[in-house]
Amino acid sequence: MKKIGMLNYPLASVIASLGHTDTVVIADAGLPIPATTERIDLAIKEGLPPFLEVLKATLDEMQVESAVIASEMQQVSPALHKALLELLGDIPVNEVAHEEFKAQTASAKAVVRTGEFTPYANVILVAGVVF
Repeated sequence: MKKIGMLNYPLASVIASLGHTDTVVIADAGLPIPATTERIDLAIKEGLPPFLEVLKATLDEMQVESAVIASEMQQVSPALHKALLELLGDIPVNEVAHEEFKAQTASAKAVVRTGEFTPYANVILVAGVVF
């Protein structure tokens, strides 16, 4: 049994398989997931697991060089927007319209569905390199 870190096998496997500039999406419960994109469904019920907790666990495992969020988040969910930016720290964040965000999910290695019900609680993480 794995002792520490990411215990979810599908998510740990996707993170281990990433190359430079590959993407992973951490999503709320309502984001449409393209049929051609791997779905890692963690949602149990409203709020479980929370978006920020899944993001935090993913950031502990993944080298992230940049992130993409929907520009609508700042207006519609300002508290989440603030918390997300704080969690990402120095990672550059690109804001795009939600429709563009949804289009970009089609090229992600996987979309991780959380139980989050906060509007626009979605982020695309772009893999960096550790060297």
